Order: sequence, then C-alpha cells, then structure tokens
Amino acid sequence: MVETDIRVNLADLELHSPLVLASGVWGCAAETLIRAAAAGAGAVTSKSCSVLPRRGHPNPAVLPWQGGLINAVGLANPGAAEERDILHRAQQSLRPLGVPLIASIYGGTPEEYARAAGLVAEAAPDIIEVNISCPNVQSEFGYPFALEASAAAEVTSAVRSAYRGRLFIKLSPNAPDIVAVAAAVVRAGADGLTAVNTMGPGMLIDTHARCPILSNKAGGISGTALRPIALRCVYDISQAVCVPIIGTGGIDSGEAALQMVMAGASAVGVGSALAGEGAAVFERINRELAILMRTEGITRLGEVRGCAHG
Repeated sequence: MVETDIRVNLADLELHSPLVLASGVWGCAAETLIRAAAAGAGAVTSKSCSVLPRRGHPNPAVLPWQGGLINAVGLANPGAAEERDILHRAQQSLRPLGVPLIASIYGGTPEEYARAAGLVAEAAPDIIEVNISCPNVQSEFGYPFALEASAAAEVTSAVRSAYRGRLFIKLSPNAPDIVAVAAAVVRAGADGLTAVNTMGPGMLIDTHARCPILSNKAGGISGTALRPIALRCVYDISQAVCVPIIGTGGIDSGEAALQMVMAGASAVGVGSALAGEGAAVFERINRELAILMRTEGITRLGEVRGCAHG
C-alpha cells in the first residue's frame, strides 16, 4: 500500500496538513485559533482586523442555506492593537504545536492597511493576509480594492512598505479579471495569495416576514456553492503567477481539498464547513484526503499540484 504524506510547504513554512483555518469563521479569540490547530489544521488565520475597533452588522448576520452560508458580519473586530495582543497569546500555544499563524487585516485606505499591518506585525505572525475583498461592506467602504488591479497593487505596496515579512493578498471572485489583479499584487510585493473570499453580495428572503433575512439585507456567499468558482479562480491564477496560493471556497471533504490542490493551490482554506461540524472537520478532511491519496497512488500532494492544467 502506498504511504501518504499530507505535509505541504507554504512560502517556506512546513505545514503538517494542507488545511488552513480561514479568516473570520470563529471570531477573534486566541482560544479558537488554538482549538483549530489542536484539531488538525496545518495553519490558522485570525479574523480580519482594522486599525480601529468595529462593531459590524447586527444579527441576523450569518445564515446557513442549502448551498453553504450567507453572511454579513460586517468585519466586526476589536481593533488592531487588541488583536495584536490576542495574536501574541495565540502564538505562545501555536509555536509548540508547529502551526503557523496568519494575521488578517483590512482597511478603508492603503494607509489604514499599512497601519494595521504595523500593529499586528508586533505579534510576529508567520504571514500577514491582506483582505482587500470583503463584499458585504461596500455601502460603507465603496467597492473592494480587489476588483481593480491598480487599486489592489496600491494597497499591497502600502503594506509592503510597513511590513517585510511574508505577505499574502486575499482576492475576490467578483473581480472582472482576477488574473490581472493577482499579477498586479505580486508585482507590488505579495509573496502569496489567498483565493478566494466570499462571492456576492447575495440575498435570501423570509417569505413569512416578506423581507430580506439578513439585517444588512445582503451578504457574502460561501460554502459548497462557491467551490466551482474558487477552483476556476485558483486554476487560472496559478497559470499566471508563480507564488503559493491558499485555495479557499467550499472545502468540506478530502476530495474537495484534493481538487483544489490539483487546480494549483499550495494549501487549502476551510471556513464554512466549520459551521455545521466544528473543529472535527479538520481531522475528518485530513483522514479522507489521506485515504483518497492512497487510493489514487499519490505519495505527496506536490506530485499532483496543478496537474489539472494538463
């Protein structure tokens, strides 16, 4: 029987599993990051934070539906200074486990992104992920920077000027040309990419109340419905740029994770699947992935990364 090894390399970081806790699903607490790591995540991502605290949108803000989740949390967070302290506490447990920490940030201007990066960098995360692609706060911040290549590059350059460590940019499936955006942020200094954030915004309507269910009316769509789009995005991006990609969107099984690697991802983000299953999802997907690799005669994931390109 073929011996399988699910370890991967992500920007010169050794991950014991390709699964990465995606940003935002479990809130801001250090304990949730540690719980995901102990459950089998190869790396963990904090909830996106801004320079100043943000309340976000009132409930109902997250709703499961047949295709996954729809959410309009609205980037609620305690602010970058408090997040820095949370990340520092998390690192004290994550480092002994050998699980890298990814700190996610966002802002309303390139300068705010740079300030947020400078603050969270004091907690020494292994990667800073720059969220330029949240789709459910457009009425407050305008169109996401991720929709246009030059705007995305401007944010990347600003953050790079404030932070010299590993820098990943989180892209949007809503971009008219996601490949052009990916290429622009790599030229501006990104070391890697996270693809993709939620799509939309979308809407669900309560037929009894006769109004939209979410308090914000519309929100980002994630989960199973997003997977085919996320796979296509990673497939296209990985042919155009030579940087590691965390492929995210609808990963809820070992087969889905393997599909994402075959599309070209170096690691695989897991988010919405946690809503129904909790931390146990990491161990299950890791197990399913190892079984599938043995069945297919795959020793290491690197053997099939990007193989769907032919």
